[in-house]
Amino acid sequence: MIPTPLSPSEREPVLILGAGLMGRLLGVGLARAGHMVRLVDAGDAQGSGGAARVAAAMLAPLAESAVTEASVVAMGQYALGRWPELLRPLNQPVFFQQAGTLILWHRQDAGEAQRFRQLLAATTQALPSLPQPEALDGPRLATLEPAVAERFHQGLYLPSEGQLDNRQLLPALTATLQALGTDIEWHTPWTLEQACEHQRRHGGWVLDCRGLGARHDWPAPALRGVRGEVVRLHAPGVTLQRPTRLLHPRYPIYIAPKPDGVFVIGATEIETDDLSPASVRSTLELLSAAYAVHPGFGEARILELNTQCRPTLPDNLPAVRICAPRVLQVNGLYRHGYMIAPALHDAVLQHMHGGGTELAARLGLRFETEPACAVAP
Repeated sequence: MIPTPLSPSEREPVLILGAGLMGRLLGVGLARAGHMVRLVDAGDAQGSGGAARVAAAMLAPLAESAVTEASVVAMGQYALGRWPELLRPLNQPVFFQQAGTLILWHRQDAGEAQRFRQLLAATTQALPSLPQPEALDGPRLATLEPAVAERFHQGLYLPSEGQLDNRQLLPALTATLQALGTDIEWHTPWTLEQACEHQRRHGGWVLDCRGLGARHDWPAPALRGVRGEVVRLHAPGVTLQRPTRLLHPRYPIYIAPKPDGVFVIGATEIETDDLSPASVRSTLELLSAAYAVHPGFGEARILELNTQCRPTLPDNLPAVRICAPRVLQVNGLYRHGYMIAPALHDAVLQHMHGGGTELAARLGLRFETEPACAVAP
């Protein structure tokens, strides 16, 4: 779904609050369609400390189906086809890979692997368009991912899944916004009330994409933060070719290989919005599990040890909410931001350019259309 350029009379101004992943992505889409976009953010251009900068940016709907709803899986599958179209016109290249996901486990965790298989079977039955997982024996695993063949003798391969490099994407979106003439204001912590006042004076649309910064403008029960801890390593001696997940009943981890020998490793989910440094226990578990996958991680260098809080609604599902005429709130992407962002992007543009919510309905995205905002203009 590539936006159709608008006629001059349709090119209304758009004020976007929040320049994380959704704010930047929507800004580019709307500016390319012809809108005059203004983007304001409380932070800096690098997104320092934000979930969009810290995330692993994996695009793995079938792998995530073990921990999320079918609607999120459907959005993720839709987004896999849209990401190349969204990346192609950007002013800077962005690493994008679609080499599938590898699932591994130790022999003592065979029960966890069986449970995971059952969850995948239920998902593929509910969504028949998803590719079927492939069971890997030793020789097939050695062919697909030689780096782990000595330590593992079975696994699962989830074809078509992918990843991108968020540390390339965020600046590429910013550069494209600047080239399109977008007005970007960093260190500008606007409230929704201020944005609605601006709309009263200047007209147009307001899109609130502030993540946890918007928690006081959502109806109770409000947004909450779910903490994650993520390690970035430089391990040029490790040759994993695709995102790899290690099943474990206590600390299932993911390892996402990025360009230039960089790996993003994470797993933890803690129900708190605490942003203090990572705990020793979490760090030891992440690094120990990574070493169990590939001994080359023992010689890796720790580039970053980050914590983040993902904006999460009570049902752990994303939502678009019309809280006043031409005022949309986009939030609740939780741990699936990069995986589902194109689906939310296209659903918002469809509504803004035609008033419809057909795509949202087809993908199971909650799109609340009854205005109910305390700061309605």
